Amino acid sequence: MAFRVLMVGKGLRALAARGLFDGESLVPVGPAEIDFPGALVAVQRHFPDVLLVDLTSLEALEAIEQVMAGRPVPVLALHPGALSGQEAFQAMALGALDVVERPAIPGADFWAHIARKLVLLAQVKAVRQTRSSAKLPKEDLPPPPFPLVAIAASLGGPKAVAQVLRKIPRDFPAPIAYCQHISEGFTEGLAHWLTMETALRVTEAEHGMVMVPGTVYIAPSGSHLLVRPEGRLELDSGPALRGFRPSCDMLLTSAAEAFGSSCVGVILTGMGRD
Repeated sequence: MAFRVLMVGKGLRALAARGLFDGESLVPVGPAEIDFPGALVAVQRHFPDVLLVDLTSLEALEAIEQVMAGRPVPVLALHPGALSGQEAFQAMALGALDVVERPAIPGADFWAHIARKLVLLAQVKAVRQTRSSAKLPKEDLPPPPFPLVAIAASLGGPKAVAQVLRKIPRDFPAPIAYCQHISEGFTEGLAHWLTMETALRVTEAEHGMVMVPGTVYIAPSGSHLLVRPEGRLELDSGPALRGFRPSCDMLLTSAAEAFGSSCVGVILTGMGRD
């Protein structure tokens, strides 16, 4: 079965001709050129399994928002290096499941990587997005009987994690360790975005850091994040586990080994063997 791919952005289909459709898993649908204002109409007309959007302007963000509100479909966004990282996370907040940095002249290896992601995303059920979400009333809760919350997330993770962290007060009495399977180079921007979106302090984890309550520690790109019984963080640059570094499995395993049943493990999103 070939999944139907609709591409939005000037010249994107011509670039993708360098290798995106070399296999039998994907087939392009729709016109060769689809501008951002025409994205929703094209989705309604051609029924794609997955949408590939080039983040070349703010109109691309508007297109993602309109599609996810009108006819939801899994979205993969390509992020040119000229744009700020915050636009990548805005795309995720609006419903994009993943963002990948696109080189100026992408080659066959890049498109093979994108093809694998599109096949995965095409099998994800898209959820209709709304412009706002109701906030839960603040409750006076007793202190949690656990020393750590460990969060693991993959496709669609930043948006899901942001929704959860928005409900957590600044004085939350436990630290949070967070591993996100995300494209290389985006974790610093993710930390900044979550700091702006939540009441918590969010930072990239550093080797030897001592965890403090009310702070979120994100596994940095290229390093596994481990937690130790004394509450200290450890970064491990060893081999990728099942293709991922940082690895969600390694974070959760280290948390269980360090704190046993007294810690809380949370898996928000995932695919395959995550």
